[in-house]
Amino acid sequence: MAAHRKAAAAGVLLLAALALALHAGTVAAAAAALPRRYQDPRVALALIRNSCRTTEYPRLCVRSLSAFAGAIQTPAQLADVALAVSLRTARSATAVVTRMAARRRRRMGRRAASAIGDCLETMGDSVDELRDSLRAIGHMNRRNVRLQISNIQTWVSAALTDDDTCMEELAGKAIDAEVRAVVRGHITRVTQLTRNALALINTLSTTAAAAADSP
Repeated sequence: MAAHRKAAAAGVLLLAALALALHAGTVAAAAAALPRRYQDPRVALALIRNSCRTTEYPRLCVRSLSAFAGAIQTPAQLADVALAVSLRTARSATAVVTRMAARRRRRMGRRAASAIGDCLETMGDSVDELRDSLRAIGHMNRRNVRLQISNIQTWVSAALTDDDTCMEELAGKAIDAEVRAVVRGHITRVTQLTRNALALINTLSTTAAAAADSP
């Protein structure tokens, strides 16, 4: 009985630690400023490299997160930073495409302008969903951790769907080849970063599930 109680307590503590780490790990500002050094960066870099092995684009994962190693102590903070980087990149991509569309508006045909407009709308939706997911991960608490992570996964998945929709809007339309290439390049980078962030969040979900199910 004592061993059972200890194991159960360990599971509860692990869930609580995960929630607290997520709550304390809000480092969205790290995407816009140099992070403060919390620990030996070599330890953080090792965590980044090991965690990025589970992602779809591991090299991009390491490159995009290594600059913020000083703000990362836990897998939860790693996922937080990955979301922040995705959001920053999505906002930047939306701004670039908006400016380009404005410059070329007079030279675009009606169908091309409509396709770019629809694409920008879905890009805006993707930004909103990434922002919601980042806000949610920053307000995690120890109650029903798995449900909270599930909601975050839903938002990030929706952002990826919006990115795919934008790419589809460009297919088969009378859009200038240069414009199409620029838009696709930006959307592809956003999609890759977001897929990596989702993979890191999925790892948190697995950890939370294991902790909750432990006897």
